Amino acid sequence: MANYTINPDVLQQYLPAGTELDSWNNKHYISLIGFQFRNTRVLGIRVPYHVHFDEINLRFYVKRFENGQWKRGVVFIKEIVPKKAITLIANSLYKEHYSTAPIKHTNKLDAEIRTVSYEWQNKSKWNTIAVNAYDFRSEIDPDTEIDFITEHYFGYTRYTKEVTFEYEVTHPRWHYYPVKNYRINVDFESNYGTAFKALTNQQPESVFFVEGSDITVKNKKKLNHELQHSRLPVLSGDHDLHHRQDW
Repeated sequence: MANYTINPDVLQQYLPAGTELDSWNNKHYISLIGFQFRNTRVLGIRVPYHVHFDEINLRFYVKRFENGQWKRGVVFIKEIVPKKAITLIANSLYKEHYSTAPIKHTNKLDAEIRTVSYEWQNKSKWNTIAVNAYDFRSEIDPDTEIDFITEHYFGYTRYTKEVTFEYEVTHPRWHYYPVKNYRINVDFESNYGTAFKALTNQQPESVFFVEGSDITVKNKKKLNHELQHSRLPVLSGDHDLHHRQDW
């Protein structure tokens, strides 16, 4: 997870109805994340050749007030996967912002240093995020930056100006591995649009490498002005999340 501070005005056009931007220490974050889906199931069914795959996503952080409490969530600018069928299902069924591109992934351990990298191709150019991390696991302390980044349990999708989709994500608290160094070579403008051009030459505020876990994406709700909702199917699986520091 490579985490950048960003001007909140940039995010306003992507903000789903009924949510507001979330911040930590008065800073607004956007994160570039590479991870693996493992043992993925839709409606309890494993789709052949689509059980294990990589994903690269760019997300920012929001919150929504409901029934006297705040729900902390994320909004995805784009989610890149290597298989067209995943993109079709996610965009059609879940109204997400998936796209398809070739992705390469490495993960190796050498002398107690784990090296993990993700590369994806966009317009004939390869983008890279990579991290070297010490191979010992630590707990995430509450009320820290890494706690803020990892402990968001809702996803929000801007469907129209008035309609938002909400889904809940459940997983145990994750652990992290201390980052030794990282490397990022990403053309943010080409991948995500002019609004994010400045991130190409901006140093991340932080980079994390996080151990994943079993997760479940619960039924999605459709929120409108009357807060009526409908439900969509469940996606579940084991997610091996690699939190990077600029890989």
